[in-house]
Amino acid sequence: MKWILLANVASTLILVGLIWVIQVVHYPLFAYVGEAGFPAYEAEHSSRITLIVMPLMLIELGSAGLLLLTPPAGIPTWQATLGLGLVLLAWGVTFFVSVPQHNILSGGFDAAAHRLLVESNWLRTLAWSGRGLLVLWWLGRLLPG
Repeated sequence: MKWILLANVASTLILVGLIWVIQVVHYPLFAYVGEAGFPAYEAEHSSRITLIVMPLMLIELGSAGLLLLTPPAGIPTWQATLGLGLVLLAWGVTFFVSVPQHNILSGGFDAAAHRLLVESNWLRTLAWSGRGLLVLWWLGRLLPG
């Protein structure tokens, strides 16, 4: 169970850092790419970010599910449930809001789609930040001393 917890902590904390960079730096800069090059930029962004994000999201989802099924001593079931719920919130916003906006943007810059992408991404940012605090809390409780 130790390795599952560590996989969960590592994937979550990497995703926390990544989502903040995306939210504060990367997504806002979409508006400055320029119309002519935007479709190619969006395509490259989507393919490159998926290589980083998808394996981490899968590790986080799988390990969060396993932690709910058999939480380590010291992690209450309600906290494991909360952790999985935050993962599912991030996944839901990703696939039901972010991906459709990226699909619109793949045809060219669209101010409304960009605005919705940036605004709705705060939900993912908050969900992953909450998970980051939660997994750090777990480590603090479980580590000796």
